[in-house]
Formats: sequence, C-alpha cells, structure tokens
Amino acid sequence: MTVRVDQMNATLIDALVPRADLARGIRAAAVVLITALTAAAAQVSIPLPFTPVPFTLQPMVVLLGGAALGSRLGMSSQVLYLLLGMAGLPVFAASPVLPQGIARLMGPTGGYLLSYPIAAFVTGWLAERRFDRRYLTSALAMAAGLTIIFAAGVSWLAWFAQPAHLGLAAALRTGLYPFVPADIIKIFLAAAVLPSVWKLTKP
Repeated sequence: MTVRVDQMNATLIDALVPRADLARGIRAAAVVLITALTAAAAQVSIPLPFTPVPFTLQPMVVLLGGAALGSRLGMSSQVLYLLLGMAGLPVFAASPVLPQGIARLMGPTGGYLLSYPIAAFVTGWLAERRFDRRYLTSALAMAAGLTIIFAAGVSWLAWFAQPAHLGLAAALRTGLYPFVPADIIKIFLAAAVLPSVWKLTKP
C-alpha cells in the first residue's frame, strides 16, 4: 500500500482515503464501523466476582478508533455508540444484573461508558499531532485516553453510581486496581498497531 500523505497532522483515515470525492462516505462508514466494533467488544465480557465492573475489550477499541479516525470522528463513533445504547439496543456488555438502555449509564459502569467520547477525542487529538507514528508516543496517546476512562469510571463509582456509590477507597479497589495489569498489556499491544499501519502507507 503506497499512499502519499501531505498533511502534517493527517490521521490514518486521511492517509487511507486521500480522494476528496470518496472521503465523506468512507469516513461515515468508518465511524459506524468503530461504533459496531465497540459494541462487539462489549460482548467479550468477563464478570468478576469482586466488582460490578466487568472486564471487556472496549477500551482498546475506543482508543484505537480515536487514534485512527482523529478527534472529531473518533468522538462521534462513541457518541453514536452511547446513543444506540440509550435507545435500548443491546450494545452494552451483557450482564445478568445491569440493565440495558439509559439505566446502564446510571449504574456502576456509567462513568466508564460516558468517558468513551472524551477518551477517543483526546487520543485522536494526539494522533493528529503525530503521536501515532511511533510506538512510544502511540503508547503515550493510548495511556492518556485510558487515564480518562479510569478517572471517570472510578469517580463515578465513588460518588455518583446508583443505586449506591462506593466511596473512593472501595472504587479504587473494585474499579481500578484489578484492571490495571491487563490494560497495560492491552496498551502495549494496541500501541504497535498504528505505527505498523503507517509504515505501510509510505511509498
């Protein structure tokens, strides 16, 4: 694949869709694709006995989607995901105790879900500044987005989740510490994707 990219702040979608006459439709399709992948990743859900927050692959899709699409399109893909979930479509992680629909956003995982558009925007914003071109800076961009997800998720668990919030200490124990090792590994893996694809776009 050999695509010439002239924009210094181009994202991967700009490199892969250089023709202006094709850009709008393909960008819209890319947003829908990332939305669908986020919903699919939610179904790879592992309930954990010591926390109401399941383990899913969603954060990796959110961050990769943001980096590939850029700030505005990446955020749009996650806003669409939340709107579909709020409308009652079964796009949130399957759970025997957590409801689908808008009520899911009031529950213990609401903070994580509501942070997805912001995390995608920040990761995409950094990608627009070429953070996605090298492994180390790609990892930093992913880590920035993941930090937003954890900060929002833990804060929600601690002070806002319904029917009962947990307090900060319990929120950290149930919403942060168990997930950090696996998510660090996911960042190391995800950070290699964008630089590798960028290499394929060079003449």
